[in-house]
This record gives sequence, C-alpha cells and structure tokens, in this order.
Amino acid sequence: MTRTDFAWAALGGDPALVSQISTVAREGVLPARLPVRGTARACVAVCSLAGAELTAGRTGGKMPEVRVDDGAVATAFHSERHLRVDGREPVNFAPLSRFWRTADGWVRTHANYPHHQKRLLGALGVPEGRSSLTEVVAEVLAERSAIEVEETVYAAGGLAIALRTPGQWAAHPQGRAIAAHPLVARERLDTAPVRRLAPLAGDPLLPAAGLRVLDLTRVIAGPVATRTLALLGADVLRIDSPRLPEIDDQHADLDFGKRSATLDLSARGDRPAFEELLAEADVVVTGYRPGALDRFGLSPGALAERRPGLVVAQLSAWGGYGPWSGRRGFDSLVQVATGIAEIEGSAERPGALPAQALDHGTGYLLAAAVLRSLTEQTREGGTRLVRLALARTAAWLVDGPGHRDEEPADTSYEPGPWLAETDSDLGRLRYARSPVSFAGGPPDWARPPGRWGTDPARWA
Repeated sequence: MTRTDFAWAALGGDPALVSQISTVAREGVLPARLPVRGTARACVAVCSLAGAELTAGRTGGKMPEVRVDDGAVATAFHSERHLRVDGREPVNFAPLSRFWRTADGWVRTHANYPHHQKRLLGALGVPEGRSSLTEVVAEVLAERSAIEVEETVYAAGGLAIALRTPGQWAAHPQGRAIAAHPLVARERLDTAPVRRLAPLAGDPLLPAAGLRVLDLTRVIAGPVATRTLALLGADVLRIDSPRLPEIDDQHADLDFGKRSATLDLSARGDRPAFEELLAEADVVVTGYRPGALDRFGLSPGALAERRPGLVVAQLSAWGGYGPWSGRRGFDSLVQVATGIAEIEGSAERPGALPAQALDHGTGYLLAAAVLRSLTEQTREGGTRLVRLALARTAAWLVDGPGHRDEEPADTSYEPGPWLAETDSDLGRLRYARSPVSFAGGPPDWARPPGRWGTDPARWA
C-alpha cells in the first residue's frame, strides 16, 4: 500500500478513485532520512482528490483528473520561507525558539509569540530585560536536565520539549495513546438531513463554492487547511481574539483567500455577532487545545445540537487523548518529542525535517477530511466530526508505509514555476501557489490577504 492509498483509506475514500491521480516526481525534493517527499505528496494528492470528488458530485460529470507535482508540493511546504513582503524576507523563528544543550541531552523551545517568551523566561527565572538573553538562557539550561526543563516550562504555560528517541516515544504514555488512534478520526454525530448543494458550473470549478467556513485556527496547520478551502471557493472567515494578535508575516503567508476579523468570545458584547456567524456556518475548523473552546459552546456535541448538519474539524498538536492532550504544541516540538529530530540528526546533535512537514501535511489532510465529509453529507447526511493531530501525522511519517525509504539527495529544484506575486494591503507579496490541483480547478486564490483582524465579522 502506498502512502497515498493509506491516506485516502484513512479519509474513507473509494480506493478505485486513486487511479485518477498522476504524479510528477522530482528527485532531491524535501530530502530527508524519513519519507518526507512521499508523505507530503500523499497529503496533497488526497486533498486534490477530495476536491475533485466533490466537484464531480456537484457537476454530475465525470471525475476530474488530479495531477500532483513534487515541485509544487515542496514549494508550498516551504511557503513561509518563500514569502516576501515588499522584497523583505520574514523571520520564521525567534531567537529563543531553538535547540539548547542541557545537562543530560537536548531540549527545544518555542517562543515566537511574546506571551510564550514571557512564560519561558519566567519558568527559567530569567528577567526579560536581561541583555544577551540567548547566552543567559543557554547557561541556565546547561545546568538542568531536559525532562526537568520540559516539565517546569510547561507548568508555567510555556513550550519546551526534551529530545527523545523513537523508542522512548513509543514507550511514553502519550506515544502509546497516539499509536492507538487512526490518522484521521471520523465520526457521524447525528442523523441530520442530507446536505443539498447547488449544481456547479463555470470556470474555474470551485467545489466549495457557497459554503461558509468559520476558521478558529492559528499558526500553520489549521490555516493551511482553511486557505485550501478558500482556494476551492469557500467563504472563509477567520476569527481571532483581539487579545492574541497574530504575527504579521504569518498572516501574510497563511491567510490567502480568507477574510480576518476579531471577536472576544469571553466578552458579552461580541457573543451575539459570533452566534450569528455560527448559525449560518457550514464548517467550523478549530486549532486550539482539545477542550479549550468548550466553555464557549464549541464542543462537537454542543455544535451538533446548536447547528445540526455542520462539519466540525478539530486539529491539535498531541491529540484529544493521553496525558498530553491538554498541552500546547507546534510542529518543531512534535518532531523533538516523537524521535524525528533524533532520526534526522543524532542523539549528540538533533536535526529537523527539511520543512515544517507535520504542519503542512496535516493541514492538507484536514482540508481533505472536510471535503470528504461534505461529499458524505450529500449522500448520507449527518453532522460530521473529523479530528487530526500533528503527533499522529508524525507517527505515520515514522512508521507508515515506506518507512525510512528516502535518503538525503544533493539534487535541487528551482521553485520559480510555483511562485507568484501580487499587490495587497500588506504590500507587494511573493508567495507560493497552492499545490492542490485537478482538471478544471482554480489555479490560484481569488484574493490576497488583507490586514489582520480588520474585516467585518459577517459573511460575505
């Protein structure tokens, strides 16, 4: 079974449809010891296939052919690196987001957001005003064990993970919990009526046209999923708290095709506007820790009761199970916990994947799961719930079909054919085009991102 076959089966797709996919393979793309190229290709392929399947259902015609190019995939998986804003190259990792030597090994921290840096420094007893922060933090961490740092920083609400080998992760309670769950968890929550979608016509074909997507995600994986749904014609409205501002360059990269508004769900004055949005939404995508939004009536069960017929898509770092289910996490940290950093480097000097492939790959899988859920609703109805986790995608990368079947290659490719430029309210943007492609589908997003949080909180 290929990785594409496995991913399509995890999505509940008809195995016969995989024959509609053709691939342009390029050696040296996303070089790694683990099968990153094949995994990335599979994630994009099944997302494209899910879009083609929904297109066929809405046109009543034959299934569009899907063509996946490794060059397009690799360029998109590096989208944050290729981004330019008025010619300026963005900074993707803050100085305190990195690997550090500890007394007995290595730890990796994540401090891209100011509140994460504040919690990290507080946990380590380092004043924020200190000069030469990197040197001071290095000295503090060098005197502590990696596990002690991990637990201390997490207890303070920060982000730090000790380097583990694959075997250590497999024996860890969270690693065992992850392994016991499917790559894509899919549930039908009720017997809501069959979804009726208007027939689709026009050029390009937009399988998600007419659908409203409430985007409650941040950072990479969730926004990759929702920008893909926007590419395919959905009206995607991203909602953030005004108390959690976004990194401008991250917004410029990840919010193509969407609109962006701010609402404080804990403020009485903002709740009516949010409830109005929810009452007309077709899809709700969340990217916060499991349970973090439940107090706002956004648990899957509560959503099914309030809005029968929704597709609810949930994304998290560690999954909604096991002792780490309530922890925050990012791609770089999941790589360290699951043994990927040890595989790509060594216990003496950890490495990393050639891209934030867990984020990007899971994002395309999440979009595919939403598209497949919409197709299933047109046949069988029901409120649908799909759940994915970065750590579960990591387990598939490490142990799935084609395990460690790739070796680093020196061959390079030129990303130029898959880059584009556009003017926007943020400036002149150079960006990676979407790798999601099928015959008759959209070649690019209909609009660039606007300024973060400045759109009205209402549907188009």
